[in-house]
Amino acid sequence: MDALTGKVAIVGVDESDEIGVVPQKTALQLHAEAAQNALADAGIEKAEVDGLFTAGLSTIELGEYLGIRPTYTDGTNVGGSSFVIHIGHAVNAIANGLCRVALISHGQSGRSRQSGPPPDLYGQNVAQFEEPWGLPRPLGAYAMACARHMHRYGTTHEQLAEIAVATRAWAALNPKALMREPLTIADVLASRWISWPLHLLDCCLVTDAGGAVVLTSKERARDTVKEPVAVLGFGEHHDHAIISQMPDLTAGPGQVSGARALAMAGVGHDDIDVAEIYDSFTYTVLLSLEDLGFCRKGEGGAFVSGQRTAPGGNFPLNTQGGGLSYTHPGMFGIFTVIEAVRQLRGDYAAAGQAARQVQDARLALVHGTGGVLSATGTAILGV
Repeated sequence: MDALTGKVAIVGVDESDEIGVVPQKTALQLHAEAAQNALADAGIEKAEVDGLFTAGLSTIELGEYLGIRPTYTDGTNVGGSSFVIHIGHAVNAIANGLCRVALISHGQSGRSRQSGPPPDLYGQNVAQFEEPWGLPRPLGAYAMACARHMHRYGTTHEQLAEIAVATRAWAALNPKALMREPLTIADVLASRWISWPLHLLDCCLVTDAGGAVVLTSKERARDTVKEPVAVLGFGEHHDHAIISQMPDLTAGPGQVSGARALAMAGVGHDDIDVAEIYDSFTYTVLLSLEDLGFCRKGEGGAFVSGQRTAPGGNFPLNTQGGGLSYTHPGMFGIFTVIEAVRQLRGDYAAAGQAARQVQDARLALVHGTGGVLSATGTAILGV
């Protein structure tokens, strides 16, 4: 195991007061609510926070709004994977004495647009080399990559739909999820095309939401309210910005970040009890499962078949309903962390929501994807 393994713990997580369709609140308000709620979850006062992390918004602006003047600040922005990557950065900062309490915060008015446009991760090259040919972003990029996987490995629409259906089954158990109605494979296949081979129900939601995570040292964590969740391993990687420059449309940077996180934690795939994997599209999940090594290349479709990832299946995945059915304000990565922590602490069992609780969960994998399959962050958490 790495020297940093288990030195830092997540001690607080929460969402904003409202998520879904929240036109009356700006992104900063969603940030503030989530941060306040996560700090309350940890039992830590805002005055203790001296490390501030976010993406898509300047940490200077966020710090001013929250009333936090950090001694360590990190605005790394690689899209939806940023907040998972921030975990590793926060661990390094805390373990090396650069800050004591780190707050990772996200707030985005993706649906109501009560704030400015999201930052452009793609740069000038996409406007010069891809958009003139009519490729919509980011949807068209994911569709093209998915089409290549289907061509190369025989992946089917039905197998992709398995992911959406299983995720909706988890969302049906979550009162905060935007979409909770029953869903079948036939429903997914009957939904309209958005960009072939992706149907409407292969695509994530667009919502308003905030989320926050609080980390501190193992020693300080002994005095917090909830059971601390240790950060055991983490990894990050990116290998392209625009989809035409992706080295292989059927293999992403998760191969590097996932291997690094698992090796650092000293655990294997069979040790993972619950996985929270970014699901901007059904293909994102299928590709990530292969890249992370839960199955071999080309076997992702078979891996998710038979509702294996749904409640009652033997591979609990995206147990809050994911970006496909729970919430997706534009960058989803922080919500994978929030859900993993709740599962590991047994929050749902304690709240009498046994159907939502993954029994005896001790190890979780969280995985974020940013850009157009461009960047990934992976973390292993445990109790």
